[in-house]
Amino acid sequence: MHREWDNFVASAKNSTFLHMRPYMDYHSDRFNDYSLVAMKGGKIAGLLPACREGNTIYSHKGLTYGGWIIKSAHFSQPDMLEIWDRMADLLHCDGISSLVYKPVPHIYHTYPAEEDLYAIFRHGGQIMETNISATVSRLNKVPFNENARRSIKFALGQGVTVKESTDFDSFWQILSELLHERYATSPVHTADEIKLLHSRFPDNIRLFTAMCDNRIIGGTVIFLTKMVAHAQYIAASPEAKEKKALPALFDYLINGVFADVPYFDFGISNEQHGRYLNEGLITQKYGMGGRGIVYNTYLITF
Repeated sequence: MHREWDNFVASAKNSTFLHMRPYMDYHSDRFNDYSLVAMKGGKIAGLLPACREGNTIYSHKGLTYGGWIIKSAHFSQPDMLEIWDRMADLLHCDGISSLVYKPVPHIYHTYPAEEDLYAIFRHGGQIMETNISATVSRLNKVPFNENARRSIKFALGQGVTVKESTDFDSFWQILSELLHERYATSPVHTADEIKLLHSRFPDNIRLFTAMCDNRIIGGTVIFLTKMVAHAQYIAASPEAKEKKALPALFDYLINGVFADVPYFDFGISNEQHGRYLNEGLITQKYGMGGRGIVYNTYLITF
């Protein structure tokens, strides 16, 4: 079934490589998989990456976003409503009372694909979490502000350079130290896990580093999809902050490497499940042209 799953994901209108089984299954030992497949006329009509904990299913706890994955051809809103009705029947029979649902944000869609949001409304779903991300649109790009431009000029004058790298270990040390110091947490992926995923998706998972004297002082891991270059991780050492390396890094990416990608997404600036906004962080991202895109999570009870 994995081959059929991945073939469908590859041709869907709201899928990314995160929905491929080689990505989903790298941490299969952590989750009780409860992924669903909707069939119509003997063919796959939709996929829901999901896992189960007790009487709740999640779409999917190991993914930034999930939701029903669908194709554009021969799929209608009534089809989605029928999928949700049949899903509700299945979950009820299986003793499941709630679904925590993370739809794929629209910037990742290759064609409009918000049929599931209407189905959520029809099934009484409610927003349980909203996070705000800062995203740059290629179609109407907002230029870097004066402060960001000054930072770029300063960084270059300090000898900062930017290049693509595969030295995930060195970057992970900076990232881990930053997260531990600031939030007392660790990266979602370990260095070994991100290297494994990079080996499986080398064109989609890419590391770009800010360098000084041939040393990595900061960087970002980009998750590249058809529509979005997403900064999955961003980290700067104290030296990188002093030399204002990150604006130079993102100028290199937004206006250079990924200039032709429809969206560049800096990632969310929230804590406490969306209740707290890091205003300083999102202000920096807005200074480099980002504007708001929400990542919603819904709760549906059956």
